[in-house]
Amino acid sequence: MPIATTSPDRQEAHHCGRTCRHSPNDVRLVEQRSNTPARWWVVLGKQVRHRRAREEILEACWDLARHKGLAGFSLREVAQAVGVQAPSLYSYFLSKNAMYDAMFADGNRAFVERMRQVPTPGSAREVLLAAATAFVGFCVEDPARHQLLFQRTVPGFEPSDESYAIAVEAITLMRESFAPLGITDPADLDIWTALLCGLAAQQLANDPGGDRWTDLVPAAVDMYVHAVCKETP
Repeated sequence: MPIATTSPDRQEAHHCGRTCRHSPNDVRLVEQRSNTPARWWVVLGKQVRHRRAREEILEACWDLARHKGLAGFSLREVAQAVGVQAPSLYSYFLSKNAMYDAMFADGNRAFVERMRQVPTPGSAREVLLAAATAFVGFCVEDPARHQLLFQRTVPGFEPSDESYAIAVEAITLMRESFAPLGITDPADLDIWTALLCGLAAQQLANDPGGDRWTDLVPAAVDMYVHAVCKETP
């Protein structure tokens, strides 16, 4: 496993090319408010800078993935994007797959948040149409994110248990919202995700930026409601 070649002091100096300066008055103010010794404030400051550096690196990874493809960018390009030497990246991510893992978690958090905003009261068709529109819209608005979350685009990458748990949260959310509609059979849920992922994949592959397949979402929902919910749309 690669190891960062820079010293801890140099790693802090890098933190993605950004500096964070605080005066002695800042330290005293923190001590007054929290009764925390200044040395602990310094430790917390390092943790904040480390987290912000990871966030900056993650953002650079997304930007590169969107312009060059998920498997099309190098660690050197990530380092150049954030203004550090490539070995310094290992102070924040142990490998490129660790970066993909952080991206996977980040993308799934956004997906869960998007699906939580879907209104659930209403008829089966109304609930499913809202969910389908949100799902497919989320996929087609960011092809790189769609590939990482819903396809196996990066050879050899498997999400960690912690990151995959966020994806499971999205599935749990779907099950909970579909249960009141009488949709509980795992096979029916599999048909649903296959239907929506298929529409999104077709849209991205054959009409990127268009609406040929996204316009089919209402018709697809009608077929699903008729077949699974036994309702007439």
